[in-house]
Amino acid sequence: MSTPFTETLILTAKLAIYTTVILLVIGMPISYFLAFSRFRFKPVVEALVSMPLVLPPSVIGYYILVAYSPNYWFGSFLSDVFDVHLAFSFEGILIASVVFSVPFMVQPLTNGLRGIPVNLREASYTLGKSKAETFFRVLIPNIKPSLITAIALTFAHCIGEFGIILMVGGNIPGETRVASIAIYDEVQGLNFDMANRYALTLFLISFVILTLIYTINRRSKTWKMM
Repeated sequence: MSTPFTETLILTAKLAIYTTVILLVIGMPISYFLAFSRFRFKPVVEALVSMPLVLPPSVIGYYILVAYSPNYWFGSFLSDVFDVHLAFSFEGILIASVVFSVPFMVQPLTNGLRGIPVNLREASYTLGKSKAETFFRVLIPNIKPSLITAIALTFAHCIGEFGIILMVGGNIPGETRVASIAIYDEVQGLNFDMANRYALTLFLISFVILTLIYTINRRSKTWKMM
């Protein structure tokens, strides 16, 4: 039988894994577009992708919460057609987490793709490879450090999310109470030992992830210099 501590950590990991997988799927085409497209208004798209880096989480959380409301078309559509209510639910915080974590997946992938020599893509096209085949069989294998960095940063960012989760999901045990929310809740209740357990766990996970990123990047640079 799981304890509230393990239940919260499992929910936190579940949110981070789901968010990372979803962003990996949608982040690849977005990164390809930002890296190689000559679209006239691409700076506008880049600005929108990067907005979560500069906007307070409460701002994004507020607008997402408004969108979930039955008083607005998106929330009303979900409620009337599918009988789905996203506010203060795991699905709701998952969507919010995906929106808030977009730049942590997209920017490393975009930078990695931009660093690939142009002649590598041109050679693939010359050999009759399609854009999709070139992307998955030529470009992706050449940006493995960027890919791993994007996945690790997204996951690490997700497990530490607080403001937007609290705004959209509140603090419902087993549903929206992730570790960062639990730390705040335990401190408010003066349960410092339990708060320390959560905080230390998140610290160790983040430390391991960042160490992995720096190790991979260092080995990649060493390999390129050989």
